[in-house]
Amino acid sequence: MVQTTELLPGVTLRCVAAERFRQGCLSVQFLRPMCREEAAVNALIPAVLLRGTKTRPDLRSITLGLDDLYGASVGALVRRIGDYQAVGLYCGFIEDRYALPGDRVLGPMIGLLEELLLDPVTEDGVFRRDYVQSEKRNLIATIESERNDKRAYAAAQMLRRMCSADSFGIPRLGEVPQVEAIGPDTAWAHYQKILRESPVEIFYVGGGDLEEVAERLKKLFSRLDRAPVGMPEQTAFRDGGGGDYTETMQIQQAKLVMGFTTPITNRSEEFAAMQVMNTLFGAGMTSKLFVNVREKMSLCYSIGSGYYGSKGILTVSAGIDADKEPVVTESIMAQLDACRKGDITPEELKAAKEAILSGLRSVYDTPGAIEGYETTAAIGGLVLTLDGYRQAVEAVTVAQVAQAAAALRLHTTYFLKGVEA
Repeated sequence: MVQTTELLPGVTLRCVAAERFRQGCLSVQFLRPMCREEAAVNALIPAVLLRGTKTRPDLRSITLGLDDLYGASVGALVRRIGDYQAVGLYCGFIEDRYALPGDRVLGPMIGLLEELLLDPVTEDGVFRRDYVQSEKRNLIATIESERNDKRAYAAAQMLRRMCSADSFGIPRLGEVPQVEAIGPDTAWAHYQKILRESPVEIFYVGGGDLEEVAERLKKLFSRLDRAPVGMPEQTAFRDGGGGDYTETMQIQQAKLVMGFTTPITNRSEEFAAMQVMNTLFGAGMTSKLFVNVREKMSLCYSIGSGYYGSKGILTVSAGIDADKEPVVTESIMAQLDACRKGDITPEELKAAKEAILSGLRSVYDTPGAIEGYETTAAIGGLVLTLDGYRQAVEAVTVAQVAQAAAALRLHTTYFLKGVEA
C-alpha cells in the first residue's frame, strides 16, 4: 500500500513499507512539461549531477562513497509520462538491518543524494565545462544509437509524425541540435529553474522508519527557496493530422508501423478493457496478430502492438518484406475487425487476461518494479489502484473488448523500406 505525504508545497513523498527485501530504493524526480525547447537539457542534467559534488568532485570519489555504503548505486532517471518529462536520480541500497552492527546505509544514502542534487561540483559558478561536454557526447551517442535499431527508429518516426501537435511526439531524450546548443551556463540556469519551480515526486521502498525518512527528505528540500509551479493535467491525444509516410534506407527488412487513436486513456472507465483488447489483439505470443498474421499466414518476421494509456494511442509494428506491405496492412485491419465484431474465443480472452494479471502480480516482486509502476501510475494519472486494476481486468467481457476495439481509428502509417536497386 502506498502512503502519500506532502512534505512541503510541491514536494510529494510516496512510500511503500516493505521489510521482505534485502534492498530498498529511493527516487527523486522533478516534473517538467514535455516540450521541445527543454527536453534535451532536462535529460542531460541528471547525468551531469552524477559527475561530482563539492566534497566528491569526480566519479572515483563518488564510487568510493558508494562502495562504503555496501555497494549502493545511484543512476539517472529520464522518463516521459504522458505530457510530462520526469527527471532525477534513483538510488538502490542494502537495508540497514543487513549491514554490520552499528553501520547505517539509508541515512548516509540520503546524505549523498542531497550532495548530488544540491551541492554539485561547479566551475566559475556553473557546471564544469568538461563534465557538460562529456555528457553531451554521451547523450548524443545514445540518441543516435536509435537509428541502428530500425524497429525502434521506425516506431519513433511514426510517433513524431502522428503526434505533430502533441507532446508525445517529442523524443524522451530530446534531439541532437538541442543537445549541441547546451552550454554549462545555460544548463546551470535551467537547473536552478528546475529546483525552484518543478513539482517533486519522491518514492521510497524499504523497511526504514518512514517518519525518519520523511523528516530527512523534508529537511533536504527545505534548503531550497522554492516557488513551485503546478503542472497542467494530463491530456488525451491532440490531433495535428495524420497521413501515410514512406522512408527509404539501406536495410534488408522493411518496417511497417501503424498508429491508432482512441478516446480511452488510463483515466477512463474502459481502460482495463482496452488493455485486454491490446493484449488480445497484438501484445504477446497468443495474440491474433502473432498467431494469425505471423504464424498461420507467414506474412511477417515480427509483429506486435503497444498501448500508451496516458495518451490513448495504440501502435502496431511489423518487420516484413517490402512487397508484402499492402497485404500485411489489410491483414492487420482484418484482425482488428474481428475484435470489433467480438470474434474472440474464450481461450483468447483468458490468455490475454492472464498475461496482464501475471505482469501486475510481478509488480511487487522487487523494490525497483514497485517504484517504476507506482510512480508512473501516480504521475500518469492512472485512476485505478493495483488491486482495482486486477479486479477490473478479471471482469472484462468479450463485449467490452469489442467496444474498446470499435473505439480505435487508424491515424498514421509509417513504412521504412530498403533502397531499390
